[in-house]
Amino acid sequence: MEIYLQDSAATEALGKLLGRHAADGDVFCLTGDLGAGKTLLSRGVAEALGVSSEDVTSPTFAIMNVYQGTELEVRHFDLYRLNRPEELEDIGFDEYAGGDGVTLIEWAELFSEQLPEEYLQITLRLDGVGRRAVLEPKGERYEELLGEVEKDADFGN
Repeated sequence: MEIYLQDSAATEALGKLLGRHAADGDVFCLTGDLGAGKTLLSRGVAEALGVSSEDVTSPTFAIMNVYQGTELEVRHFDLYRLNRPEELEDIGFDEYAGGDGVTLIEWAELFSEQLPEEYLQITLRLDGVGRRAVLEPKGERYEELLGEVEKDADFGN
């Protein structure tokens, strides 16, 4: 699925839509250039799960932020500053990714071999004044999720 997002509000709205359809154990892997909107989309997902928007910040330096939503816990990773797969072990990545709650992984492409077997791949690219989002399901659960999202949304495409 490919969607043109005309501005930051549309990017956050896509995140909220994904969050409304998220389920316990879901993993969303976000890739794209610096400034493409990964944290903005993550904020939308977290808000839909009952996390206050001002609590959601980029975990660039912390590597992982955990937010307690009213619906589910959200674990928000930023792998940009990690260099080796062993560093994922040090932060307990395997224990969190795909566990209870929803996992958001920014810069997931840096450690593609360590990702769970199934997840939703979300690639964001700057495109003019907006951005283009490409959503690729990796597994049956995420094919179903995208079907739900398509039924629930009017992307204007």
